[in-house]
Amino acid sequence: MTGSAGGSEVAPVAGGQDFTYAAAGVDIDAGERAVTLMRAAVERTNRPEVVGGLGGFAGLFALDTAKYRRPLLASSTDGVGTKIALARMLDRHDTVGIDLVAMVVDDLVACGAEPLFLQDYVACGKVVPERIAAIVTGIATGCTQAGAALVGGETAEHGDLMGADEYDLAATAVGVVEADAVLGPERVTSGDAVLAMASSGFHSNGYSLIRRVVATAGLDLHAVPAGLDRPLGEELLEPTRIYARHCLDLVTRFGVEGVHAYAHITGGGLAGNAARVVPDGLEAVLDRAAWALPPAVRLLEEHGVPRSESERAFNCGVGMVAVVAGEVADAAAAQLTAAGVPAWVAGSLQPRTGEGKAAARLVGSYR
Repeated sequence: MTGSAGGSEVAPVAGGQDFTYAAAGVDIDAGERAVTLMRAAVERTNRPEVVGGLGGFAGLFALDTAKYRRPLLASSTDGVGTKIALARMLDRHDTVGIDLVAMVVDDLVACGAEPLFLQDYVACGKVVPERIAAIVTGIATGCTQAGAALVGGETAEHGDLMGADEYDLAATAVGVVEADAVLGPERVTSGDAVLAMASSGFHSNGYSLIRRVVATAGLDLHAVPAGLDRPLGEELLEPTRIYARHCLDLVTRFGVEGVHAYAHITGGGLAGNAARVVPDGLEAVLDRAAWALPPAVRLLEEHGVPRSESERAFNCGVGMVAVVAGEVADAAAAQLTAAGVPAWVAGSLQPRTGEGKAAARLVGSYR
């Protein structure tokens, strides 16, 4: 191999070894092509506060401090988990980026924060520009749905740590909320209603269990199981619903006097996450009869997953809950439903009596 450096010819390496970054597993040219392919999608996420463009060493965002009385910055970091393994199995990579955004922005909005911007991290065994572009385009789609700017990120090629088709995702989002408008258990009172917002599927939780059932039962990801109206693989890859803008719209209409708390239903299930916004002395009682258990969850139960485990590992049809004042519950549910997020009153806050009772519990039977 020859080249030029300061006009001097470089001698071949002894033994014919190729000591280039590409030979070691890092293709800089492929990374640059991936950036070119994703650039338009990323730029579509820009908000007026974004300073500069894609390609800098840091993302700049001009927070308009005059707009707020006492702004608090909120941040959230998360990933997609083993749902990525299904994306690889099905060779479809344009939806997991939406999942990534949902995991962080819907955590942010739980405290009432408006998502401002997000940065992603993609680690992979080999940079395939088209695949990386599909992933990041999905991230940009999610950012657009959430109203957040994608101000930067990193794609790292780790050929000696990961297989050529392996990758993992993570992201951090930053948001802002007025100090006197932070939502949480401090605002929740007895008599509040619990609104359930429908999930779009399994979202991004429980996939280690899901994949175990699929493999053990020999389920065909390309077949349409009884009870479903599309192939199982499509059902399992359905991207996570992003609730952030809808949740903020509720606060805009009803204020913190009407909207008291949100709980993002992720790992731990409905009861486990709803309990995080219930203050001492109260309990959230949620009636299963208010909604139907999704057919995909029933399918997994038919293949051995106990109901108790379904309700811990999966969202069971509810991706977000809002704790609202009882008098606004019906109007809030109607607003969400009209905006494309089916919502219903699933329960209420009641005094907690007796030792050892959970802060949130499910009662009754699903439809």
